[in-house]
Amino acid sequence: MNSNLRARIIPVFMIATSVSLSACQTPGENLQANVYQANQVNSVQNAKVVKILAVMPARVEADNSQNQKAAETVGALLGAVSGGIAGNKMSDQKGTGTAAGAAAGGLGGAALGSLVPGKVLVPGVSITYLYKGKTLHSAQVGRLCEYMSGKAVVISTSPTETRIQPNATCPAEASN
Repeated sequence: MNSNLRARIIPVFMIATSVSLSACQTPGENLQANVYQANQVNSVQNAKVVKILAVMPARVEADNSQNQKAAETVGALLGAVSGGIAGNKMSDQKGTGTAAGAAAGGLGGAALGSLVPGKVLVPGVSITYLYKGKTLHSAQVGRLCEYMSGKAVVISTSPTETRIQPNATCPAEASN
């Protein structure tokens, strides 16, 4: 492979890899029924026992802007470094080539990072349950295997919130 082509491919590969790695945080985990904020710990919360009638798969839209911003930042930094190196190697005027390459690489890296979506769909469940003779419904972030028909506890930290606690355990994932 000729050195000019290699000098162009390696920075692009580095940026793409770093952008994808920087967006590895799992959005929506903070929305699960069994996740609490610091101000909700060690405080009284209303609880009631309900009967789950049906559990169906659902998708929940979650904020992914933190991962998007991280990908843009990492992409810009790595793009600037990679572009500066490539610009230095490809230009007869080292200072100008380095600066131009760094600027172009930074912009390109940030642009690649912005391709990470600001909102993503995460696994959820649609739960129909019975409480005091009324049939009610709640959507939760979680996995289908965490819920089953039968008794479950609902925690409410506000009058309109329903945190249906998982009443089943998912099978352990097989390790390779």
